[in-house]
Amino acid sequence: MKITKITREICPAARFIGKRYPVGGDDWGEFWAKGWFDELEKLPGLLDINDAGYTEAIRVVEGEPEHWLGMFFATDTIAPAHFNSVDMQPMEYAVCYLYGNPDNGELFSSAAHELCLAALKEQGSCCKEDGWRFQRCNCPRFTTPDEQGNVTLDYGISIEAK
Repeated sequence: MKITKITREICPAARFIGKRYPVGGDDWGEFWAKGWFDELEKLPGLLDINDAGYTEAIRVVEGEPEHWLGMFFATDTIAPAHFNSVDMQPMEYAVCYLYGNPDNGELFSSAAHELCLAALKEQGSCCKEDGWRFQRCNCPRFTTPDEQGNVTLDYGISIEAK
């Protein structure tokens, strides 16, 4: 696993619409089986931060991580009744493009998180305390493996503004 590039971006105030899951209970399979991403893509107000991908967003609430699966929307977007939503303040974030094997777990490990934090520190960036982070599965970067079976996962971390 390696970082192929790092970008800095700004996300406006946003509403994340999807499903909130208990720690370690996020269920991508359920999302696909029930067509929930297809349903989300039909809502107005989809933001560019989605970058043609589907997202797991994570934040710490009262000392515990909170996991969400879904997509980013404009703040006035109304979530369908069977979805949850959470409003996010504007944030600056860094995206580490992690290249590796999606089947061996390396891209989703604490080692991936630590690799990104170390790279950001080298660039003089600091992770925002209790800020959001996300794993964005871009189509086709993440969905189409290369000849070695590797993909690129977008790993975003909210950072302190410079």
